[in-house]
Order: sequence, then structure tokens, then C-alpha cells
Amino acid sequence: MTQPIRSIPAMHEVQKTDVYKKLSNDIPTLILNNWIKASIENTRKDILNNRENYEDVSRIDHIRKITEYLIKQSNHFSPFRLQKVINGTGTVLHTNLGRARLSETAMKRVVETSANYSTLEYDVEKGERGSRHDIIQDLLLKVTNSEAAMVVNNNSAAVYFILKALCQDKEVIVSRGELVEIGGSFRVSTIMEESRAKLVEVGTTNKTHEFDYKNAITDETKMLMKVHTSNFKTVGFTKEVSSKGLKKITQQTNKEIIIYEDLGSGSLYPFQHNGIGDEPVVKEALKHADVVSFSGDKLLGGPQAGIIVGKKDIINKLKKHPLARVLRVDKMTLAALEATLQQYLFGQELQIPTIRDVLQSKDDVLSKAMTFLENLNQNSNVGGEIASDFSYVGGGTMPTEKLQTYGVILKSEHYSANQLEKKLRGGETPVITRMKDGHVFIDFRTITTEEIDVLLESVKKVCSNRDKLQ
Repeated sequence: MTQPIRSIPAMHEVQKTDVYKKLSNDIPTLILNNWIKASIENTRKDILNNRENYEDVSRIDHIRKITEYLIKQSNHFSPFRLQKVINGTGTVLHTNLGRARLSETAMKRVVETSANYSTLEYDVEKGERGSRHDIIQDLLLKVTNSEAAMVVNNNSAAVYFILKALCQDKEVIVSRGELVEIGGSFRVSTIMEESRAKLVEVGTTNKTHEFDYKNAITDETKMLMKVHTSNFKTVGFTKEVSSKGLKKITQQTNKEIIIYEDLGSGSLYPFQHNGIGDEPVVKEALKHADVVSFSGDKLLGGPQAGIIVGKKDIINKLKKHPLARVLRVDKMTLAALEATLQQYLFGQELQIPTIRDVLQSKDDVLSKAMTFLENLNQNSNVGGEIASDFSYVGGGTMPTEKLQTYGVILKSEHYSANQLEKKLRGGETPVITRMKDGHVFIDFRTITTEEIDVLLESVKKVCSNRDKLQ
């Protein structure tokens, strides 16, 4: 047993190789050394279990095998865990892939703001401390017709914040049909319990009437909460009460009861005017609700944020609450959100990727798919064909809305669909696809014209070496 073990090289011997020296230019030596240790340890264990396989293996053989392992590891190495990917799924607001892409205008503002000092909490005119709330409040007032506004780090935080600050130890009435659960097991009932607001459920799963709310109101009632069910649809024998109906109920009681509508995805753009879904617009919700919250990185098309708009006295109370500091957003989020809202204000919504991709015509999608396929067929051992299908908005919005789309089905005599999908996903720039009829399908709704060349390079590189896919 001694002889084979002695043939294992020391780490410093591997570090002297040309392979190690070359890789160390791009990969931290700490990581390279850990790979060497892992390879040496695996070799040692294998020798102990399979000594007969190593009788004639020399130290040079071991070094070559270890350097081959280093090269293999380096092919999958990235200095960053957060990587750019190409979204070939067709899902515009893909939660796992970061939801909304920022517009070029928003990206430039983030870069400029993060690279310099800024007026984050400084009033240039007065020469004294200012408030970060003021940075985007005026913009939000203009685009939503609200009296006041503020921003926290996401909409889940906004829901908790509103309930905690306004309704602790008080009753909040919610329809049973609106006690939703979204991604990550976030439930309205659970967050209400955490906020110490007292949940009062009314109605049934499919039907809630005005009299259900009226009968439930007591002297302890502080809020009637309406939750927009943006991630599912209840169809058939249904009934719900609008925020307008809730407002009428509170006016009849002569009690100071807040009407709060959580829009979830929230939209400033009227997609229904283009025949896409029936998502409520924030302006409309504010006509009857006292306070409204919604996400920044869904249909708005901006950065992750929880946007709160509504009556001035309510928003001012939130701003003064201790949680306002706990949940506040940073300068980069504010920069991106400010730039995005400016685009709404100036009628430049189609420059926002989310709006553009949802409204994109099937002919425009087809044109990109055809450009890709023409170039793929010129120099690749994997073929493809155009196929029609449907894309989804995603991100828990418009769950039943299908967008007609086109994509490319990749086919090969040598590679299985699972092999192609895995290798595309594991490339230098990961390409995330979906399956259609047992084949890899790339949906071009979510691929820009600028990304086509990168996508071509990724596919050709993956398919250029058959052995790598075995």
C-alpha cells in the first residue's frame, strides 16, 4: 500500500506546473489550492479502496490528472455567484431570474449615483439635511394622483409595515377569497399575525358580499383590507366587493376605518387597453382606497421595492414610524426607481423592458427567432426549427394571460434534450430554456436582438464537442 500512496504529489509540485500558473491569472490561488487538496484527497481515498488500479501510476501521471481536474473546474468557475443569464423561457417577470430588467436610463442612473456622492439625504437649496423620502415622492404623486408616497424594500415589507403601524391590536377585515399565499410561503394571514393586527375573515372562498363586511364591523375595526389576487384567478360562481364598495360601507358606518388595497404586482400602464389581462391600474385603485401598496420590480418594470401611496395623513404617520428606517431602500434603488418613474411621466413606457416585452408583437418575436436560426444553421452541428407557443408574464401577475410567441426548437441526432438543456445552463453565459414536446425550446420574447450573438456563441460552443455531452 505504501508505494502507490507515495506517488501522490505534494501541492507545491502542482503549483509549479504551467497549467496552475496560467489559471492563477484569473482564479484566486485560495480556490485553486482548495481544488488541488480535493483532488489529492480523492486520489488518496481511491488508492486505499482500489490499490490494484494504481500499481503503475507515476507521480507525473498524478500531476497530469490533477491539472486536468483544475482545468475542468475552471470551466465552470465564476468569481460571482450572481451571474448574467439569457432568459429563453419567455416568462417576462421570471422570479428566479430577477424579475424586471431595468431600462438603459435606469441603469445609467444607478451607475452614476453609485459611483459618486449624491443628494440622498441632503437639501442642496437649503444647505441642510434632507429626506430620502422626498427623492421620488413628487414623481409618484404625478404618476399615481396620490396625496403622498413612500418606498420600502419590497411589497411584502409594505404589507407588514402598513398593518403594524396602523392596525396593531386592532381588527382588520379581509375576504376569505383574498387570503392569498405568494412565493416563499408568504401568506397574508401569517404576516397579519406577525404585525399583531387582528384578522377578521368574512365571506367564503368564492363569494364575499357587502353585508359580510357590514356585519363584521365593530368598534375595534381599524381597516378593511382588499388583496388583489394577482397570482391566481377564481372563476365561475364568484362575487367580490371592490374598493369602491368598501368605501361606501365605511361611509355608512360613520367610523374612521381605513380602506387599504394591496395590489401586489401593481401597474402604472393600462395593459388592458392592449387587450392584455385586466390588471388594475394604481390610479384607479386610489380613487377609493386610502392607502395602496404594490411592487416596484413587477409590472412597474423597476427595481425591487414596495411602493406605498395614499392619503397624506396616513403616509406621514408611516414615515414617522420606527420601521420606516428599518425598511428603507438604498440610493441605488432610489436612482433606478426615479429614472423608471421619469419614463412614465414623459410617456416613454415602451423603453421599459417589462412593458416592451409584454406588448411585443408575435411578428417581432418571430423575426428574432428567424435571425437566430439562419445564423445557427450556417455553422453548427445542432439544427433547429421555428415553433409557435405561448409566453407568460410571470412574477405572480396575470396568471391566465397567454402571449402568442415564437421560438426555436433545438434538435440533434447526437445529443439528448436533457444534455442540451444542462450544457446550455452550465455555459459561460447560462442560457435558461424550457422543454416543448420533449425538445429544448428557446422562446424569443425574452431575448433581445443584442443577445442573439451571445446566444449563438453559447449554443455553438456547447454543441461543438460531442464528447463533452456524453
